[in-house]
Amino acid sequence: MNTQNITRFFENIMRDLYQSVYLFLGGSLDDQTLNWADRGLALAATAIKIVILLAVIGFIYWFLVYCVKHARTFLHLSQRQVRVMRAVLRYTWFVASLIAIMMQIGFHTDTVKATAKAAGWAGFYYVLWTMSGKMLSGVLKHYELNASIEQLLKNMILVIILVLTTASVLAQFGFDIVSLVAGLGIVGLAVGFAAQSTLANFIAGITILIEQSFQVGDWIRLGDKEGRVVKISLRATQILDRDNIIIIIPNATVASSEVVNLTSKKMIRFDVKARIALEADISQARSIIVKTLAKDEVVLKHPAPMATVAEVGESGVYFIVRFWVAPLSVARIPIIKENINEKIKRALDEAGIKAPYPHMRLIVDDHNILHIPTGQVETTERIEEDLESAARKN
Repeated sequence: MNTQNITRFFENIMRDLYQSVYLFLGGSLDDQTLNWADRGLALAATAIKIVILLAVIGFIYWFLVYCVKHARTFLHLSQRQVRVMRAVLRYTWFVASLIAIMMQIGFHTDTVKATAKAAGWAGFYYVLWTMSGKMLSGVLKHYELNASIEQLLKNMILVIILVLTTASVLAQFGFDIVSLVAGLGIVGLAVGFAAQSTLANFIAGITILIEQSFQVGDWIRLGDKEGRVVKISLRATQILDRDNIIIIIPNATVASSEVVNLTSKKMIRFDVKARIALEADISQARSIIVKTLAKDEVVLKHPAPMATVAEVGESGVYFIVRFWVAPLSVARIPIIKENINEKIKRALDEAGIKAPYPHMRLIVDDHNILHIPTGQVETTERIEEDLESAARKN
């Protein structure tokens, strides 16, 4: 390819581009002439018309917003109602401006009508969404349902309204909605088979939110996991354990497992154990233990704490000490139990009530008795020496 052919190639490209721009601006090539002056005047006239129309529409929009703003007190409108009205006016202004521009730059009449109808349907569904959100909040508040269910239902209604809006808008431009919906149904079926576990978690999440077995802020026990619920989503439930670690559990696992809600009531009972010697006074020990718990700020005064004899064993009397705490204290219950055990031990020591230690008693004959504390290592020679010593004493 020589230089002349290359030059001609680029000249053809520039000429086609030149004519394309002229045609875009509304010119005609029938007379084989390109009158840029006439096209410039026509373009300027169109621009002036557009500016005038936009100014008129903008003035009307400003006037209506001004009326809404100053009529708020007179009509007793809430802040939310004012925001909705201003959003509708803003949307109407945008649509009117768009249609005015389309009419001036030569769009086909059918296209302009389809755009106006599509904008009308979109505005209608926006108002429907706004009203449905307010009605839904009122219904859920009446039945005392939690915020998680409200958000779920709002999301579902939003998806439905978006689908209807898209279908209505596309129908105005001649799209076959039936075929489109059928195609989406087939695609949704294929996706459903490919994501069965995700769908299972989704359905389980809806079940959890509707049943309200537990809510955000509750302290739950799930198998060997325990913590405060911080989030319930449609896929998983998140709990925060005592080590400040987030545990994410799929909703399908939560729905199929045994869940213990520790904070579903206004108070919860826990217990610790205490032990005194066999010869100690049970009534005195019980009184000391109950008074010790009554002084603890975490332990509730009503119902009052109590201490009962759980067992009389070989090496002492075993108490089971029951006390009640508020739901907010459940997260600290291990530390609370440790502090209570320490306080009970100190109170019993101050009262002279000792905790027994295990010991072994060997009876050699009717006169020789040997006590060997459990845990003390005794050799055969040592035991024999102790027995001889006891015999000499007798």
